[in-house]
Amino acid sequence: MPSRIRRVVTGKDANGKAVVLMDSPAPNVRVRKETGATATFLWLTDSMPAAIAETTDPIAQRGGIAPPPNGTVFRVVEFAPERDIQADYQTRLEHTKELGIEAEGATRDRPRHPGMHRTRTLDYAVILSGEIDMLLDDTDVHLNAGDVVIQQGTNHAWVNRGHAPCKVAFILIDAKE
Repeated sequence: MPSRIRRVVTGKDANGKAVVLMDSPAPNVRVRKETGATATFLWLTDSMPAAIAETTDPIAQRGGIAPPPNGTVFRVVEFAPERDIQADYQTRLEHTKELGIEAEGATRDRPRHPGMHRTRTLDYAVILSGEIDMLLDDTDVHLNAGDVVIQQGTNHAWVNRGHAPCKVAFILIDAKE
């Protein structure tokens, strides 16, 4: 089981003084055995510009991948090594489709990887620990801790071909074509 992520959320009290509103392990963690990934949802916004007076937890029950229209979602995903994933290709492909994301273009019927997908978002991905390969339609990019990806609505999959888990922070921003 991946380590829990502590989430500290600040805000203002009735007098406008900066205070801690929440300080606990992130409450929304989804373990996906089929894909070997554990997603920890940290925050969500549903408008731009974002409200900075949020006092309730907008992420407590959130699932899925994409942010709401005109919104953002912030999560950390820990990817297990590919060799540790037990589910077969079809089971993993069905799980990806259940999340509401699918590959596009020539690879749609049989993507090169069952996790191949596309979201209509601008994504910032920061490799926090480990190593991972980002698969695109015809290219693989090997990434290590400290690397950053700016992804602009492209087909992709994340594959951990290493021997240890890889932790990646993702910020997805709703976008237009």
